[in-house]
Amino acid sequence: MRFEIEDLMANNKQEIDLIFETSWEVCNKIGGIYTVLSTKAKTMQLEGKDKVVFIGPDVWTAENPSPWFTEVRTPLSAWARHAQLPDGLAVRVGRWEVPGRPLAVLVKFDSLYASKNDFYAHMWDRFGVDSLHAYGDYDEGCAFARAAGMVIESILAWMGPGTKNVIAHFDEWTTGMGLLYVADRLPHVATVFTTHATSIGRSICGNGKPLYDCLAAYDGDQMARELNMEAKHSLEKTAAHVADSFTTVSDVTAEECARLLGRRPDVVTPNGFEPDFVPAPSRRKSARRAARTVMLDVARALTGDALPDDDTFIVISSGRCEYRNKGLDVFLDAMATLDADTAARPVVAFIMVPAWVQCPRPELRDALDAKRFCGMPDPVLTHWLNNYNEDPVNHRMHDLGMAYGRHRVHVIYVPCYLNGTDGIFNHTYYQLLPGADATVFASYYEPWGYTPLESVAFGVPTVTTSLSGFGQWVAESLTPGFATSGVEVVRRTDSNYADVVAGIAGAVSGLAEAPAAEYETAADAARATADAARWTNFMTFYDRAYAAALCSAKARTKNRI
Repeated sequence: MRFEIEDLMANNKQEIDLIFETSWEVCNKIGGIYTVLSTKAKTMQLEGKDKVVFIGPDVWTAENPSPWFTEVRTPLSAWARHAQLPDGLAVRVGRWEVPGRPLAVLVKFDSLYASKNDFYAHMWDRFGVDSLHAYGDYDEGCAFARAAGMVIESILAWMGPGTKNVIAHFDEWTTGMGLLYVADRLPHVATVFTTHATSIGRSICGNGKPLYDCLAAYDGDQMARELNMEAKHSLEKTAAHVADSFTTVSDVTAEECARLLGRRPDVVTPNGFEPDFVPAPSRRKSARRAARTVMLDVARALTGDALPDDDTFIVISSGRCEYRNKGLDVFLDAMATLDADTAARPVVAFIMVPAWVQCPRPELRDALDAKRFCGMPDPVLTHWLNNYNEDPVNHRMHDLGMAYGRHRVHVIYVPCYLNGTDGIFNHTYYQLLPGADATVFASYYEPWGYTPLESVAFGVPTVTTSLSGFGQWVAESLTPGFATSGVEVVRRTDSNYADVVAGIAGAVSGLAEAPAAEYETAADAARATADAARWTNFMTFYDRAYAAALCSAKARTKNRI
């Protein structure tokens, strides 16, 4: 079979007639998977124009349309007009408004809730999926995934028997029922399942339990029962085992899958990147200057410190607001350690993670408008919080004394989405990122990690950990270190918290005090790392996964004849 896979990879563009890729984040920007698929689309379109059809949930209304989807005439428009879809499903076809503008089908799936129990019973009988203890978003994810399977079935029936080599690719547990639907009804279709993070692994970490030191001792099924994750885990595990090809995004998550799901991924498919939104070289200096002005003005207004334009060192940590998983606890402690340093250069550290934000601080907005930089109480917050006393970042900042007294390192919490309309910065995250001198992502649970990859694409050196997929990739494929890759990878385990804090503080301090020429070397190395992580370099891993899936599907179909 290995030689057959190699043959298929060599002729991949000719061999595959159609790829369906299903995700809750198609035309629906809510997390990192959106970045994976939306950036991958451009390379997939270059390899085979309109050979990929992305399927996403139609959760939009006329009053609140998707800003990433345009309903236009496409090769699937004729199908949509005459689609044979059961149970009142409705679809819209068009283009996903990302580079490459791939085909997209949005499906409204609400009508499937009425028949969910019969469907769950069939999935139990057919595959042993335990939906008995389902709660929360389980029904919603399964209804969408089932609808996506029906869309695939309908499109293939419309296209006729000439469309033979078909891949149906499903991302995350939320689409697992779609994969099982296809496996049940369309045995000739090759299925691929990608877990970007296991539901049970994320739950173990989210509940404060050690994952890595105890991974060999954990039983995924038992932990699912303990953490009330039985339905999601059962679905994810079953999809992983039924799929013709099972993939994940990093070696660190592959180990997690092997232990908790009971199947080691066939292929590791690292997440690539397309830096279409990175300023051109001719605009780097102006973009950096504009971003620094905005961020330093906010810091001056809050703290009352002068903070020189050229001599203040700006460091950012960003991402999802998962206090432990994203290493926000480590970052705060590292900045407190750095604050105790006697070096003279001032540092402003921004934590840009969306939380339960109430509103922009009116007095801060007034100070910025008036260019009045006198300082104010609670100089660590740009926006007021609904849960001021319970927010873990805010609580830790005050516990460390960052909101009181004079500091060389000013830590500022930005608890909102930086979409250009936040009321304080009024710039997007990507507009602000070029103004940083460094970024820190002290991840504990991070299957890949787009934030450090985005950072190096902007030429901003970054610090991450060995527990992030990106950090592991740098450590194994490149040479860690600011001078060699623009990426410092700090070794992290379940039992070396203090060492990680010290390592991050030391890395930031060293970069802050580096001569200008040394810093520019690090920035150039960072950009080179981003170039190495482009999708054009990573699509070969998907070629292997697709080839393996086709081999499995062909063998299955042959055995049925």
